[in-house]
This record gives sequence, structure tokens and C-alpha cells, in this order.
Amino acid sequence: MKTKKAGLLTKIVVSILLIYAAVTLLHVRGQIAGAESDVQSLTKQVQAQVQHNTELANAIENRDDPSYIKDIAQDKLGLVEPGEKVFNVTD
Repeated sequence: MKTKKAGLLTKIVVSILLIYAAVTLLHVRGQIAGAESDVQSLTKQVQAQVQHNTELANAIENRDDPSYIKDIAQDKLGLVEPGEKVFNVTD
């Protein structure tokens, strides 16, 4: 049984195909890394939005609660009740 030796042209074609496959593989790996980075970023955005939605739902649920309204008035508007003293701490 005789084996035929590969010619120079066959070796060149196979080498080109291997190089093309390696370059394509590296490009795909880069795309995968970019997609994973995007997934992490979007996951953080979703978590932040879920937290914000929870805060808004809490605000809607407690909108008639006097203590909630008092807390908002003190925190957001800086209002105080009669007789309270405000201390501003500066560095």
C-alpha cells in the first residue's frame, strides 16, 4: 500500500485554513468576553432598577402614613417640629 505525499499546494491550503480557523476562534472569544461584560453591566442596572421600583412601591404604599410623611418632610425639606433643635455638622 502506497501513501501519496501531500504536495506543496495542499500544505499551503491546509496552513491557511488552520490560520483562518485560529483567527476566527480568537475573534469569537473576544466577542464572548464582550458579551459577558455586557451581561454583568446589565445585571447591575436591573438590580438598581428593581431596588428603585421597590422604593417607589414602598412610597406609594405608605403615602398616607403620618410618620412616613414626617420622615420625608424632615429628610427632603429640612422641616423640624416646634421645640426641635437642628445641628449642622461640617468638616
